[in-house]
Amino acid sequence: MKHTPTPPAASPAPTPHTTLEDAAAIVTGVLMISVGVALFKQAGLVTGGMAGLAFALHYASDVGFGVWFFVLNLPFYWLAVKKMGWAFTFKTFCAVGLLAVVSELQPHFLQLQSVQAPYAAVVGGILMGVGMLVLFRHRCSIGGLGIAALYLQQRYGWRAGYVQMGLDCIILLSAFFIVDLQQALWSIVAALTLNQVLSMNHRPGRYGS
Repeated sequence: MKHTPTPPAASPAPTPHTTLEDAAAIVTGVLMISVGVALFKQAGLVTGGMAGLAFALHYASDVGFGVWFFVLNLPFYWLAVKKMGWAFTFKTFCAVGLLAVVSELQPHFLQLQSVQAPYAAVVGGILMGVGMLVLFRHRCSIGGLGIAALYLQQRYGWRAGYVQMGLDCIILLSAFFIVDLQQALWSIVAALTLNQVLSMNHRPGRYGS
Protein backbone atom coordinates (compact mmCIF):
# COMPACT_ATOMS: atom_id res chain seq x y z
CA MET A 1 0.00 0.00 0.00
CA LYS A 2 1.42 3.33 -1.04
CA HIS A 3 2.09 5.67 1.84
CA THR A 4 0.90 9.25 1.38
CA PRO A 5 3.15 11.72 3.18
CA THR A 6 1.49 13.95 5.68
CA PRO A 7 1.53 17.55 4.46
CA PRO A 8 3.41 19.94 6.73
CA ALA A 9 1.33 21.91 9.16
CA ALA A 10 0.55 25.43 8.06
CA SER A 11 2.46 28.14 9.86
CA PRO A 12 0.29 30.02 12.33
CA ALA A 13 -0.79 33.48 11.27
CA PRO A 14 1.32 36.19 12.93
CA THR A 15 -0.28 37.87 15.90
CA PRO A 16 -1.17 41.45 14.97
CA HIS A 17 0.36 44.26 16.99
CA THR A 18 -1.86 45.98 19.51
CA THR A 19 -2.53 49.71 19.37
CA LEU A 20 -0.31 50.20 22.41
CA GLU A 21 2.53 48.26 20.76
CA ASP A 22 2.19 50.34 17.60
CA ALA A 23 2.27 53.57 19.60
CA ALA A 24 5.34 52.45 21.55
CA ALA A 25 7.08 51.45 18.31
CA ILE A 26 6.36 54.81 16.70
CA VAL A 27 7.82 56.67 19.67
CA THR A 28 10.85 54.35 19.79
CA GLY A 29 11.56 54.54 16.06
CA VAL A 30 11.08 58.29 15.87
CA LEU A 31 13.37 58.96 18.84
CA MET A 32 16.12 56.83 17.29
CA ILE A 33 15.74 58.63 13.97
CA SER A 34 15.75 62.01 15.69
CA VAL A 35 19.17 61.32 17.24
CA GLY A 36 20.49 60.45 13.79
CA VAL A 37 19.00 63.71 12.49
CA ALA A 38 20.76 65.62 15.29
CA LEU A 39 24.10 64.04 14.36
CA PHE A 40 23.62 64.89 10.70
CA LYS A 41 22.65 68.48 11.47
CA GLN A 42 25.64 69.04 13.73
CA ALA A 43 28.04 67.62 11.13
CA GLY A 44 26.34 69.49 8.27
CA LEU A 45 25.46 66.32 6.37
CA VAL A 46 22.66 65.66 3.91
CA THR A 47 20.88 62.32 3.63
CA GLY A 48 18.45 60.85 1.13
CA GLY A 49 14.67 60.78 0.90
CA MET A 50 12.39 63.49 2.21
CA ALA A 51 14.78 63.97 5.11
CA GLY A 52 17.52 64.81 2.61
CA LEU A 53 15.35 67.37 0.85
CA ALA A 54 14.35 68.81 4.21
CA PHE A 55 18.03 69.11 5.19
CA ALA A 56 18.85 70.80 1.88
CA LEU A 57 16.04 73.34 2.26
CA HIS A 58 16.90 73.86 5.93
CA TYR A 59 20.52 74.70 5.08
CA ALA A 60 19.39 77.03 2.29
CA SER A 61 16.78 78.89 4.37
CA ASP A 62 15.93 80.00 7.88
CA VAL A 63 13.13 77.41 8.16
CA GLY A 64 13.73 74.48 10.51
CA PHE A 65 14.26 70.90 9.36
CA GLY A 66 11.10 69.70 11.10
CA VAL A 67 8.87 72.20 9.31
CA TRP A 68 10.26 71.31 5.88
CA PHE A 69 10.05 67.59 6.64
CA PHE A 70 6.37 67.80 7.58
CA VAL A 71 5.41 69.95 4.56
CA LEU A 72 7.32 67.87 2.00
CA ASN A 73 5.54 64.70 3.11
CA LEU A 74 2.02 66.06 2.65
CA PRO A 75 1.61 65.10 -1.06
CA PHE A 76 2.56 61.47 -0.36
CA TYR A 77 -0.38 60.70 1.93
CA TRP A 78 -2.67 60.28 -1.09
CA LEU A 79 -0.43 57.45 -2.34
CA ALA A 80 -0.30 55.99 1.15
CA VAL A 81 -4.10 55.91 1.46
CA LYS A 82 -4.58 54.52 -2.06
CA LYS A 83 -1.90 51.84 -1.99
CA MET A 84 -1.15 51.07 1.68
CA GLY A 85 -4.46 51.69 3.47
CA TRP A 86 -5.77 54.03 6.13
CA ALA A 87 -4.08 52.31 9.07
CA PHE A 88 -0.63 52.63 7.49
CA THR A 89 -1.34 56.24 6.51
CA PHE A 90 -2.52 57.25 9.97
CA LYS A 91 0.49 55.70 11.70
CA THR A 92 2.84 57.27 9.16
CA PHE A 93 1.22 60.68 9.63
CA CYS A 94 1.72 60.33 13.40
CA ALA A 95 5.37 59.30 12.93
CA VAL A 96 6.10 62.19 10.54
CA GLY A 97 4.37 64.70 12.79
CA LEU A 98 6.17 63.43 15.88
CA LEU A 99 9.57 63.52 14.14
CA ALA A 100 8.91 67.07 12.94
CA VAL A 101 8.04 68.20 16.48
CA VAL A 102 10.89 66.31 18.17
CA SER A 103 13.42 67.65 15.65
CA GLU A 104 12.37 71.23 16.38
CA LEU A 105 12.35 70.79 20.17
CA GLN A 106 15.43 68.58 20.41
CA PRO A 107 17.99 71.43 20.67
CA HIS A 108 16.42 72.31 24.04
CA PHE A 109 17.29 68.85 25.38
CA LEU A 110 20.33 67.76 23.35
CA GLN A 111 23.27 70.04 22.66
CA LEU A 112 26.06 68.55 20.57
CA GLN A 113 29.19 70.67 20.68
CA SER A 114 31.29 68.82 18.12
CA VAL A 115 30.64 65.78 15.94
CA GLN A 116 33.08 64.58 13.30
CA ALA A 117 31.53 63.88 9.91
CA PRO A 118 32.70 60.21 9.69
CA TYR A 119 31.12 59.40 13.06
CA ALA A 120 27.90 61.23 12.19
CA ALA A 121 27.70 59.47 8.82
CA VAL A 122 28.09 55.93 10.18
CA VAL A 123 26.39 56.16 13.58
CA GLY A 124 23.69 58.53 12.39
CA GLY A 125 23.01 56.31 9.38
CA ILE A 126 22.73 53.21 11.57
CA LEU A 127 20.42 54.93 14.07
CA MET A 128 18.13 56.22 11.34
CA GLY A 129 18.11 52.84 9.59
CA VAL A 130 17.26 50.90 12.75
CA GLY A 131 14.61 53.46 13.68
CA MET A 132 13.02 53.06 10.26
CA LEU A 133 13.10 49.27 10.64
CA VAL A 134 11.17 49.58 13.90
CA LEU A 135 8.52 51.59 12.08
CA PHE A 136 8.45 49.20 9.10
CA ARG A 137 7.80 46.22 11.39
CA HIS A 138 4.67 48.02 12.60
CA ARG A 139 3.40 48.89 9.12
CA CYS A 140 4.53 52.48 9.32
CA SER A 141 7.20 54.75 7.83
CA ILE A 142 8.52 58.31 8.01
CA GLY A 143 6.69 59.08 4.81
CA GLY A 144 7.82 60.44 1.48
CA LEU A 145 9.95 58.13 -0.59
CA GLY A 146 9.72 55.50 2.15
CA ILE A 147 6.04 55.11 1.28
CA ALA A 148 6.90 54.60 -2.39
CA ALA A 149 9.71 52.15 -1.52
CA LEU A 150 7.47 50.07 0.75
CA TYR A 151 4.71 50.00 -1.86
CA LEU A 152 7.13 48.80 -4.58
CA GLN A 153 8.42 46.08 -2.27
CA GLN A 154 4.89 44.94 -1.45
CA ARG A 155 3.69 45.13 -5.06
CA TYR A 156 6.73 43.90 -7.04
CA GLY A 157 9.05 42.37 -4.44
CA TRP A 158 11.72 45.03 -4.94
CA ARG A 159 13.81 45.49 -1.80
CA ALA A 160 12.81 48.70 -0.09
CA GLY A 161 16.42 49.48 0.81
CA TYR A 162 17.64 49.22 -2.80
CA VAL A 163 14.72 51.23 -4.17
CA GLN A 164 15.33 54.00 -1.67
CA MET A 165 19.08 53.85 -2.30
CA GLY A 166 18.54 54.59 -5.99
CA LEU A 167 16.23 57.51 -5.25
CA ASP A 168 18.61 58.76 -2.57
CA CYS A 169 21.49 58.89 -5.05
CA ILE A 170 19.52 61.38 -7.10
CA ILE A 171 18.68 63.51 -4.07
CA LEU A 172 22.24 63.38 -2.76
CA LEU A 173 23.52 65.12 -5.88
CA SER A 174 22.11 68.29 -4.33
CA ALA A 175 24.63 67.95 -1.49
CA PHE A 176 27.45 68.94 -3.86
CA PHE A 177 25.74 72.31 -4.38
CA ILE A 178 24.88 72.93 -0.71
CA VAL A 179 27.77 71.74 1.46
CA ASP A 180 31.49 71.43 0.86
CA LEU A 181 33.00 68.45 -0.95
CA GLN A 182 34.06 66.57 2.19
CA GLN A 183 30.61 66.87 3.76
CA ALA A 184 28.99 65.84 0.49
CA LEU A 185 31.13 62.70 0.31
CA TRP A 186 30.36 61.79 3.93
CA SER A 187 26.68 62.40 3.18
CA ILE A 188 26.91 59.64 0.57
CA VAL A 189 28.48 57.33 3.16
CA ALA A 190 25.62 58.16 5.54
CA ALA A 191 22.98 57.30 2.93
CA LEU A 192 24.73 54.06 2.00
CA THR A 193 24.96 53.06 5.67
CA LEU A 194 21.27 53.78 6.29
CA ASN A 195 20.08 51.91 3.23
CA GLN A 196 22.38 48.95 3.82
CA VAL A 197 20.74 48.51 7.23
CA LEU A 198 17.36 48.46 5.48
CA SER A 199 18.35 46.16 2.62
CA MET A 200 19.90 43.57 4.97
CA ASN A 201 17.03 43.50 7.42
CA HIS A 202 13.86 44.28 5.49
CA ARG A 203 13.64 41.76 2.64
CA PRO A 204 10.47 40.41 1.04
CA GLY A 205 9.40 37.15 2.67
CA ARG A 206 11.61 37.61 5.72
CA TYR A 207 9.97 37.81 9.16
CA GLY A 208 6.63 36.86 7.63
CA SER A 209 6.13 40.01 5.53
